[in-house]
Amino acid sequence: MLDPKDIKQEAEIAMQSAVEYLDDTLAHIRAGKASPSLLDSIRIDYYGTMSPLSNVATVTTPDARTIQIQPWEKKILGDIERAIINSNIGLAPNNNGETIRLIIPPLTEERRRDLAKQCKGEAENAKVSVRNARRDAIDTLKKQIKEGLPEDAEKDAEADMQKLHDKYIRLIDDVYAKKEKEIMTV
Repeated sequence: MLDPKDIKQEAEIAMQSAVEYLDDTLAHIRAGKASPSLLDSIRIDYYGTMSPLSNVATVTTPDARTIQIQPWEKKILGDIERAIINSNIGLAPNNNGETIRLIIPPLTEERRRDLAKQCKGEAENAKVSVRNARRDAIDTLKKQIKEGLPEDAEKDAEADMQKLHDKYIRLIDDVYAKKEKEIMTV
């Protein structure tokens, strides 16, 4: 027989993972501000190995609208430029022979709404994951009744699961509201 505390702990880990995944996903959504995390998905062929851009160059943001990439070896400048163009991040690299600059264009109102809608969808996916974790935990608790868990202990654990669910749903709403505010701020 499983302990209700173990079931709750497993569910909490799943819920926390959903929130962390949402944080990571929202960090990659461009909000009109320069952020090195926009380039996290870009890989460069470096001596026969596909390496993350951050492993072959220094990525900085000298101002709010610019990302600067300083490769550690000048010979890979062209490879970095091609990788950025092929990555579909929607930014055109400016190569001056030593560094690459990416200028983040200001967002239009329509694009801001589209990004906010995309963020809302990601937040909804995270909420679904939290609800699934709660449902799985409650199903496991109901099965434990057949194995000898007292019904009142199951009901208490179910109430704890609901409180945990509500906590993580509020957390997701807060993360989404913060990102939406960031996107909609001109």
